[in-house]
Amino acid sequence: MASGGDGPSRGRGRGATMLAALERMKEKERLDREQLGVRGDEPKPEPPKGLGRSVMLKTLHSRLGMRKDASTSATPAVVSEPTPAVVSEPTPAVVSQPTPAVVSRPTPAVVSKPTPAPTRSAETDVTEKMAKLEVSDSASQVSDSAVKEPVQYKGSSGKPIRLSANYIRLEVAKGRGVFEYEVKFSPEIDAKNQRMRLVNQIMREMESAKLFDGGHLLYLPTKITDTQKTFKGILQGDDLEVEITIIFKKQKRLGDRECIHLYNILFKRVMHALLFIQMGRNYFDTGHRNLIPQHKLEVYPGFAVSVDELEDGLMLCLDTQHRVLRTQNAYELLKELHSSNARTFKETALKNMLGSCVFTRYNNKTYRIDDVLWDVTPKDTFPTRDGRQISFLEYYKAQHNIIIQDPDQPMLLHRKSVVVPGSLEKEDRMLCLVPEISYLTGLTDTMRSDYKVMKDVAEYTRVTPQQRISSLKTYLDNVRKCEKAQMILAEWGLRISEGNLDLPGRQLETEQIIFGDSVTKSAGPGADWNRDLANNKVTYAVDIHSWVVFHTAQDTKYAHDFGSLMCRLAGSLGIKIANPRIDKLPNDNTATYANYVKTRIQKTDQVAVFICPSIRSDRYNLIKNLCCSALPIASQVINSRTLSKPDKVRSIVLKIALQINCKLGGTLWTLKFPFKGWMICGIDVYHGGPSQSVCGFVASLNESISRWHSRAFHQTKELGDFYKRALTAALERYKAECFSFPSKIIIIRDGVGDGQLDHVKRYEVEQFESVLQAFQLTTTLCFVVVQKRISTRMFAIRSGKVENPPPGTILDHTVTRRYLYDFFLVPQNVRQGTVNPTHYIVLHDKCNLNPDHVQRLCYKLCHLYYNWPGTIRVPAPCQYAHKLAAMVGQSVKAEPSLELADKLWYL
Repeated sequence: MASGGDGPSRGRGRGATMLAALERMKEKERLDREQLGVRGDEPKPEPPKGLGRSVMLKTLHSRLGMRKDASTSATPAVVSEPTPAVVSEPTPAVVSQPTPAVVSRPTPAVVSKPTPAPTRSAETDVTEKMAKLEVSDSASQVSDSAVKEPVQYKGSSGKPIRLSANYIRLEVAKGRGVFEYEVKFSPEIDAKNQRMRLVNQIMREMESAKLFDGGHLLYLPTKITDTQKTFKGILQGDDLEVEITIIFKKQKRLGDRECIHLYNILFKRVMHALLFIQMGRNYFDTGHRNLIPQHKLEVYPGFAVSVDELEDGLMLCLDTQHRVLRTQNAYELLKELHSSNARTFKETALKNMLGSCVFTRYNNKTYRIDDVLWDVTPKDTFPTRDGRQISFLEYYKAQHNIIIQDPDQPMLLHRKSVVVPGSLEKEDRMLCLVPEISYLTGLTDTMRSDYKVMKDVAEYTRVTPQQRISSLKTYLDNVRKCEKAQMILAEWGLRISEGNLDLPGRQLETEQIIFGDSVTKSAGPGADWNRDLANNKVTYAVDIHSWVVFHTAQDTKYAHDFGSLMCRLAGSLGIKIANPRIDKLPNDNTATYANYVKTRIQKTDQVAVFICPSIRSDRYNLIKNLCCSALPIASQVINSRTLSKPDKVRSIVLKIALQINCKLGGTLWTLKFPFKGWMICGIDVYHGGPSQSVCGFVASLNESISRWHSRAFHQTKELGDFYKRALTAALERYKAECFSFPSKIIIIRDGVGDGQLDHVKRYEVEQFESVLQAFQLTTTLCFVVVQKRISTRMFAIRSGKVENPPPGTILDHTVTRRYLYDFFLVPQNVRQGTVNPTHYIVLHDKCNLNPDHVQRLCYKLCHLYYNWPGTIRVPAPCQYAHKLAAMVGQSVKAEPSLELADKLWYL
C-alpha cells in the first residue's frame, strides 16, 4: 500500500493515508455545501469527545460511507486503498461500540441477529492493529472486556438537583496485574482452615501478598510460574507433609468483571483489619454496641461493603447497617417458655425457635435454627477427625475454655450444605449448638408490635443522611490511619479516594391527581394527597345495596356504630351505601365463623364485614379462604380495637369505605397518561416455604390505568412457569374491555436478584414473546426489573446540608451498572431516617422507549396504589401483585375464584 501524503507526512505509513483521506473528505464536504448554497462559516454542532485513534477511524469510516458515490475524486493515495470493502462492510471496531452521544437508547436488547462478519481489507487490518495498540497501552489490560465501553441509559427531563451517593471511587495503579492460580493438595485436605494454613506457609516463604478463598482459587499480584510449581508444607498438629501444587491459569485485569470476587475478599480482609466482625453478609463493630437494657436488646453498628465495576469505573459501596441482638440466650428463652406453660412447652418452643437466628460469641458466627433436639444433651459425644469420641462439654472446655452450666439442656440443630471436595454435589451436614451460649438475634413479632420497643430501637437504627455521610467519612479516616488496611490495598495497587461521590441528578415534575368529576389536584412537594382524597369524590364509585356485618356479643355497639357511620361518610365520597344487615355470632369459635359464612351470606350480598374481638391468624385465614375461594365475595376483617378510639374512628371508617369500594371494582383516583393502547403488568412472588411459592400477576384493563385484572398461581420456584396462562388471560380480558389488543405491553417484575437476570431474560421474557406470537400480534414488549433490596443511598445537597432527596429524584449515570440499562428512582417522601431508592433495570425493550419515557412511567405508577394516598416505593402493579401473592400464599392457600379476578379483593 502507498505511504501517501507529502512533506512531513511522508514516512508515517498507513496513518498518513487515513489522515489524507480524512482531509480530502472534509474538502469534498465543503465543496458540496457551497454547491448547495450553505455557507461554510456556519457553526457546526459540537462533535463528541475524542476517544483517541478510535474516533479518527470511526469518523473516517462514516465519511467514506456517506461519500461512497463520490469516491472518484479521491487522490491516488486514497484510491490505492480498497475503499469499497470498507464502505460496504464497516469494521467491528466501528460497529460494535456505538458512541453514547449518537445512540441514546438501548438497541442491543432488541437486536437478536448477530452482525455479519465484515469483508477483510487492508483498512480492516489497520483498524484491528490500531485497536490492538490501544489495548496494549496498559500492561494490565489483557482481556476482551478491557476495551468494552459502558452502556448509557440517560434521560434529560426534569429540573437539575445536586446529589451525593454512598459510593467511593477505587483508583487502580497502572501496570498492576492479577494472576489466577489453581491450588491442589496431595493428599487431599478437606478442612478449609487447614488449607489456608498450608497456603500461608508457602506464601510467607515467598513474601508475597495473596488472596485465597480456602478452596482451590489463589490470586497473586505477581507471576511466579508459567505452568505450575510444587511446594511442600507441614500440617500442624499431625506433622503430615503435604504437597501444594500451584497451577497458573490466567492473568486478569484489575478492572475485569471477573475480579469482583477478588475485591470483596480483599475488603473482607480490610474490615477484619479494622476489627469488624462479619455477621451474615455484613460487618459489625462489636466493641461499640448500644445497649437497650429495658428490652434486653443490644444494637451493633456496622457496614454493608460491596465492590463493583460501574458505569464510571470501579466503585466501593459503603452503607451503614445495624444488627439487633438480644442479651437473652436461647437457654433463658426455653426456661421462660417452660415456666409459663409446661404442658405446651415443646410446641411453643419449636414455634419460637425454628427459623430464628442465633449468634455465638465464641466464634462470632450466626446460625439458623432448623430443629430442637430434645433427646440430645451436651453430655452426648460426637466423633472427631482422628476417630476419637468427645462430649460437647469436653469440646467447649478444650477449644473455647467455656464451661457448660446445665449438662441436661437440649441441643439446637443447624443444617448446612457444603460442597464435597472433588465433586459438584453438595451434602447436608448437621451442627449442634448449645442454647446456653447461643444468643438470640432479631426482634420477635411481639416486639415488633410493641410501639415502645420499636421507638427505642429506632433511636439507634434510624440514621439520617447526615449521620450516614459522617459514618462514611469516619470509615475512610480509619482506613487511612490503619497501616495494615493500607498495606492490604497497596499490595494490589488499590487506593481509596478521598470522599464519596457528588453527582448531578434530576427531579421529575410533580404529578396531578385526578378525582371524581374531573377534579384535579397537585400531589404537592411531599407527594401526599390524603386531605384531597377525603374532600373529593372517587373516580368510579360502586354503590352497595346489600351487605352484612358479623360480630360477637361484646362488639354489638361497635357493629351498629360502624354501619351507620359508613352510610353517613360514604356520601362525601360519591358512594351510596344502604344500611347493613347486622348478624351476631353466639361465640368466637372458628367453627362458628365458618358456619355463618356458609349459611348466613346471601347471593345478593356484595360484601361481608367481620368485626373480631382479637387478632387470630387461623380465624382470619379461614374467613379469607371461604370468601375468596369457596364463596366468592368481597370481605373485610376488622379488629374491634381499631373502632374503640372515638377520636380516630371517623378517619378509620372512611379508609375502610374506600378500601371496600376498591374490593368491589371501584377506583379512587387516577393520573393523566399521554398514551393509549398500553397494558401495564406487575409480577411478584411470595415464598411461604419449600414448594409453597405463589406468583401474583396483575394487568391493567383501561386507558386510565385504574382497573386491574389479577391472577395468582402456585409454583415451586422463584422463576415461574405460568406466565403464558397469565398473559393469555390478561390479553383476552383487555380485548373484552377495550375492544382491541394492546399495542404495547410493559411488564414490571419485582423480586429478581442480580444472579437471576440472565435466566429471567432467557426464560420468562421468552414465555411472554411466545404468547404474542401465538396470538399473531404486532404488540411489542418491554420488560423492566425492580430491585428494592439494594445498598445504594442517595442524598440531596441543599445549602451545604445533606438531606433526603425529594420525590421524583432520578439518578441514571456514573453509579449505574456498567453493562445494563438501569436507573435509580426516589418516588416517596421520607421525613425520618434515610430514604431507600428503587433500582430499575430495563432488561428487554422492543417498544423503543427512550429513558425519559420509562422513568416517567415508573414514577407515575408509584402514585396508583389505592391503599395509600401518596407515592409508594415500587410501581402500583408490583405492589398489587405482592399483596395478591401474599394473600393467596398466607391465607387463601388455593386459587382464587375467577369472579374476583377484575377486583382488588386482596387489599
